[in-house]
Amino acid sequence: MAQKNKLNNQKNFMTTIQSFWFADALKKEKNIKINKLNKNLHTDICIVGGGYTGLWTALKIKEKNPSTSLIIIEKDLCGSGASGRNGGCMIPQSTKFLAMKKIVGVKDAKRMVKASEDAVYNIRDFCIQNNIDAKIKIDGVVYAATNKFHEGAFENLIEELKKNKINNWERLSKEKIQELTGSKRNIDGYHSAIGGSLQPALLIRGLKKIAEKKGIKIFEHSAMLSYQENKNIIVKTKNGSVECKKLIVAINAWTPSFFPFLSRSVILVSSDMIISEPIKDKLENIRLTNGLVILDSNLFTHYCRTTTDDRIILGKGGNTFAFNNKVIPSFDGPSTIESFLKKSLVSFFPSLKNVKITKSWNGPSERTKTGFPFFGYHPKNSNILYGFGYSGNGVLTCYVGGEILSSMALNEQNDWTQSNFCKGPLKLFPPEPFRWFGAIIIRNAVRRKERAEDRNQQPWWFDQKLAKLATSVGRVDYSKN
Repeated sequence: MAQKNKLNNQKNFMTTIQSFWFADALKKEKNIKINKLNKNLHTDICIVGGGYTGLWTALKIKEKNPSTSLIIIEKDLCGSGASGRNGGCMIPQSTKFLAMKKIVGVKDAKRMVKASEDAVYNIRDFCIQNNIDAKIKIDGVVYAATNKFHEGAFENLIEELKKNKINNWERLSKEKIQELTGSKRNIDGYHSAIGGSLQPALLIRGLKKIAEKKGIKIFEHSAMLSYQENKNIIVKTKNGSVECKKLIVAINAWTPSFFPFLSRSVILVSSDMIISEPIKDKLENIRLTNGLVILDSNLFTHYCRTTTDDRIILGKGGNTFAFNNKVIPSFDGPSTIESFLKKSLVSFFPSLKNVKITKSWNGPSERTKTGFPFFGYHPKNSNILYGFGYSGNGVLTCYVGGEILSSMALNEQNDWTQSNFCKGPLKLFPPEPFRWFGAIIIRNAVRRKERAEDRNQQPWWFDQKLAKLATSVGRVDYSKN
């Protein structure tokens, strides 16, 4: 008997407000042609979601097995979601090694660290080979301390990375960290040469073009409304359908609304960004003219970088939490904390006080209980696959995700498919309303704690204890080994 599954609250999604990156990419793209699905088609594999995960997965499948037919359907334009509105920061998963080691084991944790570091160069090389100008600059990553409480924060992490022969982080002096980051506010920090920045929307739009050249059919403005399971799987859109042998769902923050059994696997929270007008002279004055990614050591970090057209961006995660993992309208609009982000920018770089902000935006980031992504099969149908939970750090990990999902789709028996990363969610959040109320209480405690630390005051004991409950969802795990 056919099983029918409907996507709750699915609207006929059309392109609305975009990030600066996406608007910029579309301006550079000539003769944009939108192919909508308006017929009934057959394919070996259907991928839902035209972002990094979906496109890297499709490209990897074609690379491994060129005869496999693939169709990607996307509810808006490829890159209109997280892939075209993130900070464009290439940050490897080495900072999550302690957490990963505890949960998936040393072997799998090392593999993810190494794969995410390799992704920096693999993405660069792919772009060079395929003439994608994604403005990639491999100038490293810095995690800086802005107060005495954050000094030496990586020491336990580095000890473990060294023990496992995978360390690429170096602690820098106060003078060096301030020179490198252009900010006197940073008093300590760590640098890795493996990392950098790119223009995220140019990358995703470039991947789309290459995928189409390789024979992958892509349909935009073609949202999946439901799917049916008989001998094959039939994915239905408003004006057409795709019958396939395997279905890969790669829709990130929208996944829980489609797969209720994953509803407790993540919590949706905004990551907000601002970008300045071009300020070449001002950036030269603070010696910030490369592609270095700069982060502070807060739980929900500030992240900052410059662009190849002489702008500076600053962002921060952990702001607006969604109840019941609903992708709320504010996630598609300007940042609700734009004034706060501007003050943060000036606190790091006082000389930028009068700089104009060109645009602000935000988007939903799906944070897992572990702080890293997971992949799996539908519990009732192993021909339906999914992968998400990048927890605010997906530029590199989505490339790895493409390797993992392609291996799963092609039934490969390898280190990835046999790893703990492919067992679905390994930890769950409490059900609603406890998840949302808990998130708000802990977020506010984290904010109070970090404000106190920035004033060099001892945080409240209560706030310190509450903040520890959220350490796994941050970019860095500062726990003891």
